[in-house]
Amino acid sequence: MRFHLTRFAVATRFTLLEHGRNRFAMILVILFVPVWTTLAYLAMPDTPARMQLHATGEALAPHGNELTSISGALNAVTLITGFMMFAATFSGSGFDRRLAMAGYPRAHLILAKVTALALVSAAVAAYATAITCLAWTPRQPLLLAAALFCAGLTYGALGVGFGSLLRREIEGMFAIVMTSIIDLALQNPIMSSGADNPVVRYLPSYGAMQASTAAGFSTNPVPGHLAIQLTWFAGAALLALLGFRRSTRNCLPSSAPTSPPPGPESSKGGLPTPRQAATPSAASDTEAH
Repeated sequence: MRFHLTRFAVATRFTLLEHGRNRFAMILVILFVPVWTTLAYLAMPDTPARMQLHATGEALAPHGNELTSISGALNAVTLITGFMMFAATFSGSGFDRRLAMAGYPRAHLILAKVTALALVSAAVAAYATAITCLAWTPRQPLLLAAALFCAGLTYGALGVGFGSLLRREIEGMFAIVMTSIIDLALQNPIMSSGADNPVVRYLPSYGAMQASTAAGFSTNPVPGHLAIQLTWFAGAALLALLGFRRSTRNCLPSSAPTSPPPGPESSKGGLPTPRQAATPSAASDTEAH
């Protein structure tokens, strides 16, 4: 047990240090979350937007700027967690591969990444919830934080999967950004007229969007939609696991040809052939010349 705890602690420490070196991600957390959430609240009109909340079955009319600030908070959390996990996985893939080939247990490396993902998602979700509460007061702040946390877990796992499978950094960044934008824009009734379309129920952050909207404008708990979001996280985590297993696989041949062990029968084959003396006929030919 002590062996496993030590390996897990070492892997977690290295993973968190990798995140700490990402200064650009730290700047995004500090600046992007409040700027994006505040601009979404201030720039959008406060005209009530009538909508049907599928999570509770209620007909709501929230202010447009408050509804957009929830979408902006979700967008900020998913982008930042996805970016941080992708950057750490992409830059550290070579190190992880060398560790795995040297015999370091891959299970401990995976658990370390999951632990770092949970810590990053919790910190960013708590920060985004606090920023949202400064602008206006959601009815269920804890549910809003839980929804943001689950969305961060999902996109963080997608970031690990993209970092393990994609070959270039620009590809992973584009995949994370476009997935988050399309996912959340289609669910915002202010930006999309098809927000009530049944197709949106299959989007990656549908559960988190429903739960966070209920947290902002309803007093009913929606544990079922948090479970839906955690199901998406499980699927993304499976993709990340397969990608990590593929990126850390042993690329060396399973069995290399080896020379036979030295022995009585093979000793002659390993020695150089002795030079033979000249024959009498060859000597006479030499004298004739």
